[in-house]
Amino acid sequence: MIRLFNTMTRHKDEFRPLDDMKVGLYTCGPTVYNYAHIGNLRTYVFEDILKRTLSYAGYKVRHVMNVTDVGHLTSDQDAGEDKMEVGAQREGRTVWEIAQFYLDAFRKDMQRLHLIEPDVWCRATDHIAEQIDMVKALEAKGLTYILDDGVYFDVSTFPRYAEFADLRLGEMETTGRVEGIDDKRHPADFALWKLTPPGVKRQQEWDSPWGRGFPGWHIECSAMSTELLGESFDIHTGGVDHIRVHHTNEVAQSECALDVHPWVSIWMHNEFLDVGGEKVSKSKGHVLLVDTLVEEGISPLAFRYFFLQAHYRQQQHFTLDHVRAADTALRRLTHHAVAARDEVDGDASAAAEARTSPLREAFWGALADDL
Repeated sequence: MIRLFNTMTRHKDEFRPLDDMKVGLYTCGPTVYNYAHIGNLRTYVFEDILKRTLSYAGYKVRHVMNVTDVGHLTSDQDAGEDKMEVGAQREGRTVWEIAQFYLDAFRKDMQRLHLIEPDVWCRATDHIAEQIDMVKALEAKGLTYILDDGVYFDVSTFPRYAEFADLRLGEMETTGRVEGIDDKRHPADFALWKLTPPGVKRQQEWDSPWGRGFPGWHIECSAMSTELLGESFDIHTGGVDHIRVHHTNEVAQSECALDVHPWVSIWMHNEFLDVGGEKVSKSKGHVLLVDTLVEEGISPLAFRYFFLQAHYRQQQHFTLDHVRAADTALRRLTHHAVAARDEVDGDASAAAEARTSPLREAFWGALADDL
């Protein structure tokens, strides 16, 4: 039996796939406007370990990862510019060029960290029609309204909106969560489709029933996961920073559009990596890359091993000295593993099984406590 800590229920739940031994796994992937930093990569290492654990337990995992190549605004409050457009302006290239460049860079980092690629890469720009269809479904049910800058989901129409992240909606009405969008009925209402401002020409925009524009960030995950994994699926993962806004909004729009509850059986989130007491963040200037570690003579695989030294739901403190210590420990572990392998290869299978069986049992026992 595998038990997983479920963000939605706030306790460990026994894992029971919806379809016997098949698992539908959706992981929030990169926004490809810049390199993935080491804080981002902690999420992907965690997800890789989860996937490998499920596979080792005999499950057939269908892993879908999105690629956000449109619609992720510089603010979680539906304000600011699209990060893809900002990246294109910064580098003097098209959004399509930077999207491909940084996706290729991300895949290279995955290889260096020994991460298994998803079964399906789904790019938001390849699924515009599905996103429009989901917004239309929400509109047909009377759950949306239109402002000058786009189509918004009305959170008051979804009574369970605050439950996922244990939000205090009354406090949000008092303090506000929005900058520059005063006409919203509630601060938590979020954009489903953003309209291109008059007189502005974007590199990425599409025709829609509401006017020319582009999808909001949240709708892509709901539309693509539903298209590729079904109207309900087993596990959805991401970083803890996604809980209060992105994943809360995904739950609301998906359960309303599809008339399902729960939309996802188990939600799993990993904590931040911190440098000097702050989370690793591009906005804070803490842009440490895998290339940074390589330049310091540190193996990317040692960086992966470093992540294993802390629980995924606890913040982990990063220093180069910590990762160098992990590198030394990994080399020592590899030496012992090779020696044990050679000993088993030269031994009778029954004797080898007798020695390795207790280790496997200890592994699964520790895993049951950690997930």
